Amino acid sequence: MAKEKLRKVANNSLVKSLEKRKGKKLQQTLNFDSLVKKLHEAIETFPDNRKGTNLSKDFKNAALGGFAIFYTQSPSFLAYQRTMQEMSGQNNAQSLFGITEILSDNHIRKLLDGVAPGYAFSLFSYIFDSLNKSGYLDDQYRSFNHNILLGLDGTQYYSSSNVYCDNCNQKHHKNGNITYFHSVVTPVIVRPGSNRVIALAPEFITPQDGQEKQDCENAAAKRWLRAKGSWLKQLGVTITADDLYCKQPLCELMLKEGVDFILVCKEESHKTLYEYVEFQKEDIQRVKVSRWEGKRYLVDTYRFINGVPLKDGDDALEVNWCEIITRIEEKEKEKDKDTNRSKVIYKNAFATNFEITEKNVKEIVADGRARWKVENENNNVLKNKGYHLEHNFGHGKENLAALFATFNILAFLFHTVLELVDEKYKLIRQTLPSRETFFQDIRALTRYLYFDGWETLMRFMIIGLKKQLHMIPLPDT
Repeated sequence: MAKEKLRKVANNSLVKSLEKRKGKKLQQTLNFDSLVKKLHEAIETFPDNRKGTNLSKDFKNAALGGFAIFYTQSPSFLAYQRTMQEMSGQNNAQSLFGITEILSDNHIRKLLDGVAPGYAFSLFSYIFDSLNKSGYLDDQYRSFNHNILLGLDGTQYYSSSNVYCDNCNQKHHKNGNITYFHSVVTPVIVRPGSNRVIALAPEFITPQDGQEKQDCENAAAKRWLRAKGSWLKQLGVTITADDLYCKQPLCELMLKEGVDFILVCKEESHKTLYEYVEFQKEDIQRVKVSRWEGKRYLVDTYRFINGVPLKDGDDALEVNWCEIITRIEEKEKEKDKDTNRSKVIYKNAFATNFEITEKNVKEIVADGRARWKVENENNNVLKNKGYHLEHNFGHGKENLAALFATFNILAFLFHTVLELVDEKYKLIRQTLPSRETFFQDIRALTRYLYFDGWETLMRFMIIGLKKQLHMIPLPDT
């Protein structure tokens, strides 16, 4: 027994030691300076079609300046640093992002308009590969069937009735007016129980060469799946998405590409499936789970059946269907006797290619519900938590709107990764859980004070917050 105890202690120590080493290596790979270095490398691949000599410097500074605005969530960041340079001969744009010349907003927009967003996608790949090769995704983001759970959703990031470009989609109104808009599909890695999503390179919904029909979210999703299929299959992926994606052509494409799916399946858009479920209701299996949530007593009722047609017709794809209904169970006293009352607070249903059993239905539903994280933890953050995705930072005539949207998503990814792997950043965000407060402090500090690097800024904030960690060597103040 004593030997067995010693062996367990030794194994636990070894696991902790390996995890510590992996975390340290990942922090070196994905620290702020490493990310900015990779940003420089990506920008150096941006095409510059201007004629003349000694132009590349301006071009690189334009791209770095554009990204810095989104990273700091400060539209005036460059203007503040220009003033600091004039007053003190140094500025944070140079020390943090390596910007050697601060250009005007109009100059930046003009220079970057011709750059397709795909030239920045290598940064998404670098971050994903670093997380994956380190084992971080296996440790933290594997879900049911040991798959990576990947949420897909489309969102609009630009709309106007008079400013447009060749890449705009159009909505024609009955009164003859036209709304021009840009949309994008945002793939993100999600996990039930975690509010941190990891963004992948977006797929823009934009008119395609040689296509008569206007591009749409469904077509963009198919395009993305065909382009990423072999990679997704090798990785082991489950797609989770809303009812728009629960259509036979998309489901068949997912299966063809070796990808599993758990998709929202609404009754109003799947009449045949629900008619079959009703017809076979005696075969439906049920699982009931009771739980306490705070001061509430909840009951989750799961129903499921395997092998139902996704649509009408002999060629219908068979899927497996499950439903969850969550009720609050309450006891009320009426005339000296207790009466149980229940109120439905959540109901949803999903279609999947996984065979559903009593043992796995809870996990499958949890993965299906995690699809809301694409909206809540990604798209809504980008729109409402300081990144202002829908704000027109510059539309341009070619690619500017899409490139700025990419910079915005990439800036959010930088912050997400730092919060996951950087101890200093993590400590500050735990102390300042409000995203708004955190960025207010970043804006104020970088406006009035000069920092010779991101590490110095983080240390300054930690000292100011009077937070000390033994693993962070703080400077003598």
